[in-house]
Amino acid sequence: MTADSGSTSETGSVAAGHSIFAPARPNGFSPSRSLRPSTKVLPEQARGHNRSLVLQTLYGAGEQSRADVARTTGLTRVTVSELVAQLMAEGLIVEKGLREVGGPGKPATLIDIDRGRFQIVGLDLSEYSKFRGAVLDLDGQILARAEVPLAESTGAEAAAKVIALTAELVAQATAPLLGIGVGSPGVVDPGGVVLRAPNLGWVDEPLQASIAARFGLPVVVINDANAAALAEHSFGDARGDMMLVKVGHGVGAGLLLGGSPVLGSHFAAGEIGHVVVGTDGGAECSCGKRGCLETWLATPRLDAALADSTSAQERDGILREAGVRLGITLAPVVGALNLSEIVLSGPIELLDGVLAAATIETLRARTLPEFHGDLVLRMTALGDDIVMRGAGVAVLSRQLGFS
Repeated sequence: MTADSGSTSETGSVAAGHSIFAPARPNGFSPSRSLRPSTKVLPEQARGHNRSLVLQTLYGAGEQSRADVARTTGLTRVTVSELVAQLMAEGLIVEKGLREVGGPGKPATLIDIDRGRFQIVGLDLSEYSKFRGAVLDLDGQILARAEVPLAESTGAEAAAKVIALTAELVAQATAPLLGIGVGSPGVVDPGGVVLRAPNLGWVDEPLQASIAARFGLPVVVINDANAAALAEHSFGDARGDMMLVKVGHGVGAGLLLGGSPVLGSHFAAGEIGHVVVGTDGGAECSCGKRGCLETWLATPRLDAALADSTSAQERDGILREAGVRLGITLAPVVGALNLSEIVLSGPIELLDGVLAAATIETLRARTLPEFHGDLVLRMTALGDDIVMRGAGVAVLSRQLGFS
């Protein structure tokens, strides 16, 4: 999404709520809005949409001529030329020189997004032992890193550590900051308030407002699993409708349908960690219930159970049971939405292998084989940086309108 017009601060960062870009949309991600503009729209919607369409085309394809962009987007050459001129004046697009040609005729001038124009701070609050963050470029590449130990902090103490980590990363930026993105566990509303994150002891924590007030920058706070899904969509191998299951301090899921995030009527879509799995009871969860999926699958719970195991057979049994519980939880979702792909994100040594095999076996056993027999369950290739990079995508989408 885009932010309202204004100027950069003396430090070269984009001021909170003010940037050089087009008028802002409300905070958060509308479930009906695709992350990537791909077609023309009605005249009254055209200017901002077409602007994002040009940027999205260049972001995905790299160096193109103005004529290339017009052909790809379906916009007229006049419209593209006007938009490119405006974007060049704002410093978002630069000319890269002439295209090499072997035949007669004047070579076209290539243009691209100025990928060094801005940097982004991305935070990952999903791990149970530490908060992690990075400075990223516009392509999601990590330029600098920092972390702070969580040390079982909760409430105001945990929120203070978020501010301290952000300050360290802001100081490491070497270009103007487009914004700060945060992937937080729990239920997060479109204004960046963490409505509930049991593992961090947060209830109605105004995280987005607190960070923005402290640093004077645009801030986007979203659920960590939703952030991971955005990263998989932009930088990973996702090719269609997808559910990404994020396993860390807790367990959550991010869902993309038709290229749009699904948030739910109370912003709690994907909160599968606090679904009670089965009727056989189980351990007490941080939310107060017993037998929630997190009690079987969250990283600290699995680590503790495996530490008490005395044989490889017992270890495999623990992982298999966790995989079965995950499969039981996901089967109704897969059946209802006809998903073809589930992506797992979390500790590969825990999730890949026995646990993943038990999950896919359970899913296939509990859904119709003619519709779900080819269901794919795989680990993400983005590793531990997936939430930080997804938080960067959220900033890109809000501030510049592409991802």
